[in-house]
Amino acid sequence: MAAARFRVRGRVQGVSFRAATRAQAVPLGLCGHARNLPDGSVEVLAVGSEAAIAALERWLWHGPPLARVTAVEREQADAAEAGPGFVTG
Repeated sequence: MAAARFRVRGRVQGVSFRAATRAQAVPLGLCGHARNLPDGSVEVLAVGSEAAIAALERWLWHGPPLARVTAVEREQADAAEAGPGFVTG
């Protein structure tokens, strides 16, 4: 299992970014979470196959229609950080 943590910046809060991320992640078989951070960015933890994580990363650069993504930063994560399923919070 691969694991990655993303920080997505831009207009990503108040535009259904977390729910849309979950809608992308679940069919890809990913576990993890999408949550708002105090600085206005969104953190996404994705655990699953590298191909599925790469597909989600490509989508994160666009997000849902009202989002305006300016940056997506990726770092390694520990697969044990994810519980079952993909949650928003």
